[in-house]
Amino acid sequence: MQKGGTKRKIHSDKAQPKPGFEYKMVEQPQFESPVHERGIRLQNRVAVISGGDSGIGRAVAVGFAKEGANISLSYLPAEEKDARFTRDYIEKLGRKCLLFPGDVTSERQCRKIIEDTHKYFGRLDILVNNAGTHTSTDKLEKISSLQLKKTFATNVFSMFYLSKAALKFLPEGGSIINTTSVTAYRGSSHLIDYSASKGAIVSFTRSLSSSLMERKIRVNAVAPGPVWTPLIVSGLEPEEIPFFGSDGPMKRAAQPYEIASCFTFLASDDSSFISGQVIHPNGGEIINS
Repeated sequence: MQKGGTKRKIHSDKAQPKPGFEYKMVEQPQFESPVHERGIRLQNRVAVISGGDSGIGRAVAVGFAKEGANISLSYLPAEEKDARFTRDYIEKLGRKCLLFPGDVTSERQCRKIIEDTHKYFGRLDILVNNAGTHTSTDKLEKISSLQLKKTFATNVFSMFYLSKAALKFLPEGGSIINTTSVTAYRGSSHLIDYSASKGAIVSFTRSLSSSLMERKIRVNAVAPGPVWTPLIVSGLEPEEIPFFGSDGPMKRAAQPYEIASCFTFLASDDSSFISGQVIHPNGGEIINS
């Protein structure tokens, strides 16, 4: 809340039905960094990114491709237009991109994504567990069993499924990166189930890192603050969207590319001595990690 008790209106977008579509957003999220030049930190490596069609996932995919990686993207079938845009953008960067429409709450679908990626590229080096969903609900009593199960199935169970399948192929030096949230640390009165699922991801990251240490596979996470993505216009109440991010220290939401650089760092050898950790690109919010 700004001085005087009023919020600054910063977004013109209106609410969308789930899952939300980036191509329909009035204020288009910025998925490519204006200062990130082409590099070779991920040259010829292969990355699977769940929820890679738009938002943070798209920005991560583009960031990886600019560093030389080939990409596989999973996404819900309804998000085909956003996914094709991301694929075409990656191919313009000279890298290959496979698309996997389907629901990552299905363990069978998760195995297919991993196995088909390895079959096509002959390797798998990086897994980004990024798929997520949330629904704004202001009281615990209003969270239905269906909503609770969907939140955890999408945000947490998919990470178990994809990671289990990926461990068959990830080599020494491989990297798993999970998307958690600032809400895992400070909570959220209107995103109770989402915050709980993101807290589970922090524990999953730390535990899996410990489990895979001897195999020399690193596991880390990124905990973004508010980020301007389709998840916002499809997951928050309509009256909340115009002011999204304005309560934070920087008085704005991040653009997806501002988050993606954390993933690129954790995927590369620049972070070879880092595992079991969480990076906090949250716009200056001080939290206890």
